[in-house]
Amino acid sequence: MSKVNKALLSLSGLIRYTKGKEDKIAIVVGTVIDDIRVYEVPCLKVTTLRFTETARARIEKAGGEGPKNACVAVKHFGPAPGVPHSHTKPYVRSKGRKFEKAKGKRNIKGFRV
Repeated sequence: MSKVNKALLSLSGLIRYTKGKEDKIAIVVGTVIDDIRVYEVPCLKVTTLRFTETARARIEKAGGEGPKNACVAVKHFGPAPGVPHSHTKPYVRSKGRKFEKAKGKRNIKGFRV
């Protein structure tokens, strides 16, 4: 699976995983979908890449928090970092001079793309 198109997680699975951890925030890398087999949705705090409209509505109706977009993860998706006019954030361990800032990035190093 690609980084954006992750496997789905149903509302019933999310409830099962968060049982006993109601005070914590569930972070899902993927999509949370509605499950009609669940009658009562507990109060959940969830952040995920995507929600279906019905899953978002049911979580909010139960008094849950956080049907927000995981903005930090989305910064890394898009055209490759380093491509001209790309604002995609690279996965780097440091922001120093030697990391993603050498040839092709600065005029002083020979050329700039």
